[in-house]
Amino acid sequence: MPALHDSLTQVSTHENVAATAGMTVARATPIKVQLREIAQLFNSMDPSPFHDRDLDADAEEFILSWAREVPPEHEVELVIHLETMPSPERAAGVELAVQHYFAHRAEIKQREYRQLLRHGRISLLVSLVFLASCLFLSELFAQFDEGTLARIVKEGFTIAGWVAMWKPLQVYLYDWWPVRSEVRIFQRLARMRVLLVVPMSSAT
Repeated sequence: MPALHDSLTQVSTHENVAATAGMTVARATPIKVQLREIAQLFNSMDPSPFHDRDLDADAEEFILSWAREVPPEHEVELVIHLETMPSPERAAGVELAVQHYFAHRAEIKQREYRQLLRHGRISLLVSLVFLASCLFLSELFAQFDEGTLARIVKEGFTIAGWVAMWKPLQVYLYDWWPVRSEVRIFQRLARMRVLLVVPMSSAT
């Protein structure tokens, strides 16, 4: 069986549609994959039943890379061009298997998003307490000494307090939105249509 990443290429759509798992949705952007057989789409080492099987890592990355380029207002559909006709059972279950996989990935990413925000809230609370303590100590120390050492210690407490704010600020300014974007991409892939296409010679 040829390596999957060698066959993940965009192809033309002149072949006949031999099996579909649903009708094409309006404004759907196709993600086209060319495979020798449908088994290449899934992880061959996964012993799970067909509809619960993980996608091949190369296939998932290929689909994700194209899905990230699709405008948010567009749906996507997966068009799989096959060299050989799959069995009717496999053909009928492909869409459910793909949607189930990406729905599971969306759930995992959603949990990651919630954990990130929870971690951000805890970090923010700890940082605010630490900042308040540092500012209090810096002012307290300055009351007992107004010399150079006192100013250094006061500035040191102030800097340490504000540095402690770096982690929650990073979470709420930079870290949350890429994860949220991935959640939305997986959710969109979890509802995409899947079309199977074979050459005319295999369809007859």
